[in-house]
Amino acid sequence: MINIIVMTHGEFGAYLIEAAEHIVGAQKKGVKNISISSRLSLEEMCLSVSHSIEEMKSGDGFIFLIDMPGGTPMNIVLPIIKDIPKTAVICGLNINMLTSAFSYRKTLSFNKLVDKIMDDGKKSICEVKNLLIKA
Repeated sequence: MINIIVMTHGEFGAYLIEAAEHIVGAQKKGVKNISISSRLSLEEMCLSVSHSIEEMKSGDGFIFLIDMPGGTPMNIVLPIIKDIPKTAVICGLNINMLTSAFSYRKTLSFNKLVDKIMDDGKKSICEVKNLLIKA
Protein backbone atom coordinates (compact mmCIF):
# COMPACT_ATOMS: atom_id res chain seq x y z
CA MET A 1 0.00 0.00 0.00
CA ILE A 2 1.31 3.44 -0.91
CA ASN A 3 1.89 5.69 2.08
CA ILE A 4 0.49 9.21 2.19
CA ILE A 5 2.12 12.00 4.20
CA VAL A 6 0.19 15.26 4.34
CA MET A 7 2.30 18.34 5.12
CA THR A 8 0.69 21.72 5.49
CA HIS A 9 1.02 25.02 7.26
CA GLY A 10 -0.76 24.76 10.59
CA GLU A 11 -3.51 22.21 11.14
CA PHE A 12 -4.97 22.45 7.63
CA GLY A 13 -3.78 18.93 6.77
CA ALA A 14 -5.23 17.36 9.91
CA TYR A 15 -8.64 18.84 9.10
CA LEU A 16 -8.46 17.68 5.48
CA ILE A 17 -7.58 14.15 6.59
CA GLU A 18 -10.51 14.15 9.01
CA ALA A 19 -12.90 15.34 6.30
CA ALA A 20 -11.58 12.90 3.68
CA GLU A 21 -11.89 9.98 6.11
CA HIS A 22 -15.48 11.03 6.74
CA ILE A 23 -16.11 10.72 3.00
CA VAL A 24 -14.16 7.53 2.11
CA GLY A 25 -13.57 5.84 5.46
CA ALA A 26 -10.87 5.73 8.11
CA GLN A 27 -7.32 5.10 6.98
CA LYS A 28 -6.02 2.77 9.68
CA LYS A 29 -2.40 2.88 8.53
CA GLY A 30 -0.12 4.44 5.98
CA VAL A 31 -1.34 8.01 6.51
CA LYS A 32 0.43 10.67 8.52
CA ASN A 33 -0.09 14.38 9.02
CA ILE A 34 2.84 16.70 9.66
CA SER A 35 1.86 20.23 10.63
CA ILE A 36 4.36 22.98 9.99
CA SER A 37 4.42 25.48 12.81
CA SER A 38 6.44 28.59 13.56
CA ARG A 39 6.77 27.19 17.09
CA LEU A 40 9.08 24.45 15.77
CA SER A 41 12.63 24.89 14.53
CA LEU A 42 13.55 23.89 11.00
CA GLU A 43 15.61 21.05 12.47
CA GLU A 44 12.62 19.75 14.46
CA MET A 45 10.43 19.80 11.36
CA CYS A 46 13.08 17.96 9.29
CA LEU A 47 13.42 15.35 12.03
CA SER A 48 9.66 14.85 12.06
CA VAL A 49 9.68 14.14 8.32
CA SER A 50 12.69 11.80 8.57
CA HIS A 51 11.16 9.88 11.49
CA SER A 52 7.84 9.55 9.64
CA ILE A 53 9.58 8.15 6.57
CA GLU A 54 11.54 5.67 8.68
CA GLU A 55 8.47 4.64 10.66
CA MET A 56 6.32 4.09 7.54
CA LYS A 57 8.97 2.59 5.26
CA SER A 58 7.66 0.23 2.59
CA GLY A 59 8.55 -0.73 -0.95
CA ASP A 60 5.29 0.70 -2.25
CA GLY A 61 6.38 4.33 -1.95
CA PHE A 62 5.45 7.65 -0.40
CA ILE A 63 3.34 10.44 -1.76
CA PHE A 64 3.69 13.76 0.00
CA LEU A 65 0.64 15.97 -0.37
CA ILE A 66 1.66 19.57 0.26
CA ASP A 67 -0.54 22.64 0.61
CA MET A 68 1.32 25.04 -1.69
CA PRO A 69 4.30 25.07 -4.03
CA GLY A 70 7.33 26.97 -2.80
CA GLY A 71 6.29 26.90 0.85
CA THR A 72 8.10 25.56 3.89
CA PRO A 73 6.59 22.05 3.71
CA MET A 74 7.84 21.58 0.15
CA ASN A 75 11.23 23.07 0.94
CA ILE A 76 11.63 20.72 3.91
CA VAL A 77 10.59 17.55 2.08
CA LEU A 78 12.49 17.86 -1.21
CA PRO A 79 16.05 17.59 0.17
CA ILE A 80 15.07 14.71 2.47
CA ILE A 81 13.50 12.52 -0.23
CA LYS A 82 15.69 13.37 -3.20
CA ASP A 83 17.44 9.97 -3.13
CA ILE A 84 14.48 7.86 -2.01
CA PRO A 85 12.90 5.90 -4.87
CA LYS A 86 9.13 5.89 -5.38
CA THR A 87 8.46 9.25 -3.81
CA ALA A 88 6.42 12.13 -5.15
CA VAL A 89 5.67 15.60 -3.84
CA ILE A 90 2.34 16.95 -5.06
CA CYS A 91 1.49 20.55 -4.21
CA GLY A 92 -1.86 22.36 -4.14
CA LEU A 93 -3.63 19.90 -1.85
CA ASN A 94 -7.42 19.89 -1.87
CA ILE A 95 -9.98 17.43 -0.52
CA ASN A 96 -10.57 15.76 -3.90
CA MET A 97 -6.88 14.91 -4.10
CA LEU A 98 -6.93 13.40 -0.65
CA THR A 99 -10.09 11.34 -1.15
CA SER A 100 -8.61 10.08 -4.42
CA ALA A 101 -5.35 9.14 -2.68
CA PHE A 102 -7.23 7.29 0.05
CA SER A 103 -9.54 5.52 -2.38
CA TYR A 104 -6.91 4.26 -4.81
CA ARG A 105 -3.66 3.84 -2.88
CA LYS A 106 -4.24 0.11 -2.40
CA THR A 107 -5.10 -0.68 -6.01
CA LEU A 108 -3.22 1.65 -8.37
CA SER A 109 0.48 1.53 -9.15
CA PHE A 110 2.61 4.34 -7.78
CA ASN A 111 2.79 6.32 -11.02
CA LYS A 112 -0.91 5.84 -11.81
CA LEU A 113 -1.86 7.01 -8.33
CA VAL A 114 0.27 10.15 -8.69
CA ASP A 115 -1.46 10.90 -12.00
CA LYS A 116 -4.93 10.15 -10.56
CA ILE A 117 -4.38 12.44 -7.57
CA MET A 118 -3.26 15.32 -9.78
CA ASP A 119 -6.06 14.81 -12.32
CA ASP A 120 -8.75 14.66 -9.65
CA GLY A 121 -7.34 17.73 -7.92
CA LYS A 122 -7.41 19.73 -11.15
CA LYS A 123 -10.94 18.58 -11.99
CA SER A 124 -12.23 19.88 -8.68
CA ILE A 125 -11.20 23.45 -9.47
CA CYS A 126 -14.10 25.00 -11.30
CA GLU A 127 -16.61 27.82 -11.20
CA VAL A 128 -19.87 25.91 -10.83
CA LYS A 129 -22.43 28.65 -11.44
CA ASN A 130 -21.51 28.91 -15.10
CA LEU A 131 -21.39 25.13 -15.41
CA LEU A 132 -24.93 24.86 -14.05
CA ILE A 133 -26.27 27.66 -16.25
CA LYS A 134 -24.93 25.93 -19.39
CA ALA A 135 -26.58 22.61 -18.43
